[in-house]
Amino acid sequence: MATPKVFVSRIIPDAGLSIVICACDTDVWPDELPPPRDAILKKVRGVDGILSLITDRIDGDVMDAAGYRLKIISNYAVGYDNIDVAAATERGIMVANTPGTVTESTADLAFALLMSAARRIGEGIDHIRMGRWKTFKPLELLGKDIHHATLGIIGMGRIGTEVAKRARGFDMEILYYDYRMRREKGKALRATMCTTMDELLARSDFVSLHVPLNEETRHLINADVLAKMKPTAVLVNTTRGPVVDSDALYDALISGRIAYAALDVTDPEPLPPDHKLMSVPNCLIVPHIGSATTATRNKMAVMAAENLVTGAGGSVPRHLVNPDVLARRR
Repeated sequence: MATPKVFVSRIIPDAGLSIVICACDTDVWPDELPPPRDAILKKVRGVDGILSLITDRIDGDVMDAAGYRLKIISNYAVGYDNIDVAAATERGIMVANTPGTVTESTADLAFALLMSAARRIGEGIDHIRMGRWKTFKPLELLGKDIHHATLGIIGMGRIGTEVAKRARGFDMEILYYDYRMRREKGKALRATMCTTMDELLARSDFVSLHVPLNEETRHLINADVLAKMKPTAVLVNTTRGPVVDSDALYDALISGRIAYAALDVTDPEPLPPDHKLMSVPNCLIVPHIGSATTATRNKMAVMAAENLVTGAGGSVPRHLVNPDVLARRR
């Protein structure tokens, strides 16, 4: 059997990359920045598999450029909104992801952002660096208590559940709203399910987003939704940038409609240094580091590599996103 030919769209941790290189004829994009569109279209020609990142748009045109040999698109991520899964299924191409790898690390970061926003850590650091710390002031940089506050979780999936566990340690009241209505999971966490998102927004001191990006959730948090939050509330987003309308968030922050936002993801991403949200002191932004621990990124690399090698070799990967494709491959 011929050695599978694959394209890897960025250098990933060696724990996974070494697996691919040992098993496949491997072409790795060497640059720090993602490959341009024209480079992807050229690099995928004749490959059996593609290992993509969330920054790579893998649509029908890319699949067609790859040609009939393409069997697998392995995403180095849990989410796969960068891949046209329907187009892949139509063409008999398997799509795989890395489920469960980022759950606890992302929940850690979500809670770190919540705490940093509540206690205005970013502003405090800037305060010192700008030479404004002159003495102890009773009214300076007053933040919000986390203990006994109310946390509203939108999306009680794996990550939302882990955030709820962390909130229990601070004796927070936990509310959640979920499209899939996970009643049993909420009960086990002593969390209260809200039947409407409006109810959650009205009651929560902190709102943390944990929904996938799709047409239903794009701009889920818009001007109307932000207007239903408490003016003292904090919004935390560690899911996908387009879940939040950036323009509406900016308006809500500068007008005092909500108190604070803490973002690991943005729209656009990366956020340009001159973007208006960067000028808002009550908006804490970090560069999509929810999964950025050595252990987590290694787990992602190994799983993505195994998916790629298995699929490129003609077998079904363990973490298949589109099982309907199997009927087309028989």
